[in-house]
Amino acid sequence: MQTLRRLRNYYFYCGIEKDEYNALKKDAYVSNFEVWKILHFLMFAAFGVLFVVSSILSAMESNRWFYLFAFFYSCIAILLFFYLKKDSIVAQLVIYLSISVLFLFGCFITQNKPESNAVTFIVLLLITPMFMIDKPFFMTIELFAASTVFLVWMHGVKPHDVWVFDLMNVIPFTIVGCILNVIANSIRIREFVLTKEINEQKDTDELTGLKNKSALTGEINEFLADGSKNKGIMFLLDADHFKSINDTYGHDVGDRVITQIGSFLGKRFTGEEVAGRFGGDEFIVFVKNTNDMETAHKIANEIVEGAAQSVELPDKDKKITVSIGISIYSGLEKNYSEIFKKADIALYQAKADPDNRFRVFEELN
Repeated sequence: MQTLRRLRNYYFYCGIEKDEYNALKKDAYVSNFEVWKILHFLMFAAFGVLFVVSSILSAMESNRWFYLFAFFYSCIAILLFFYLKKDSIVAQLVIYLSISVLFLFGCFITQNKPESNAVTFIVLLLITPMFMIDKPFFMTIELFAASTVFLVWMHGVKPHDVWVFDLMNVIPFTIVGCILNVIANSIRIREFVLTKEINEQKDTDELTGLKNKSALTGEINEFLADGSKNKGIMFLLDADHFKSINDTYGHDVGDRVITQIGSFLGKRFTGEEVAGRFGGDEFIVFVKNTNDMETAHKIANEIVEGAAQSVELPDKDKKITVSIGISIYSGLEKNYSEIFKKADIALYQAKADPDNRFRVFEELN
């Protein structure tokens, strides 16, 4: 059963588990998009040249209209690639259609010299799958469909002995193309896995598993740079009297407090929110696409109560408290630091008022 599962994973998920593949699928689609954007320019140039040459040389005249069709198709595909999203299904379908056009090209080339073996078509069978990252299952369908069309088409065109020779070559090379696609996909997907692991390590705070300062600022700035986004709430919080906790119980307990606060925030904010450790005992939560004051108060209360319930001190009778500074984003600030400064001022005010564990900058006099 283990062997069958591994074969299934290679054939359907590029050698990794389904959940891992789904997490990386968009990255693979983006890679396909970038590669085939360049290849479409090459197709555009190549078929344009072939059309011009076929208009001059009578030996190539029979394929002239296919070259013109492929030239205009490549032009349309290029235009589509300027409008389609890089990770869209439509872009992937266009790529598969382009692969089919290349296989048709191999068929027309072979048709020109029916007495010769199908070298161009077989080369395309081996090379084309190397430029596509997707479930090998789909490329297998593409290759076998192309080979079937080729063999049926050429049966009425080529001498019987030449066709039989092509049959004996096309079938094994189709299988080899499928195997090469499985191997290439497996290698490239594992590169994505490794890259993702490296990026996660680079962007993750070791103590809490949340985003670190660099990842926090980067993601918030990316959100602010999007002109269509003009709502957000930043929560800047830290543990009250944290130095006293370290001095009283030791730094190992202090680290445990930070870890437990981080664990609570990680479980509470699992959607589009950005949650991370800014440094020391300071944490940032940035809630996107809302600037509602009532929502800000509600979330702040949840953080205050959740942190108190989640953190355990050696002295069971004592509970930790946190203070929160809140800044509302309504499309005016241009970068993270401008919002952070307001939240920092509000945090200072909250720590000065023991009866109010959070303050909103926009509500300060």
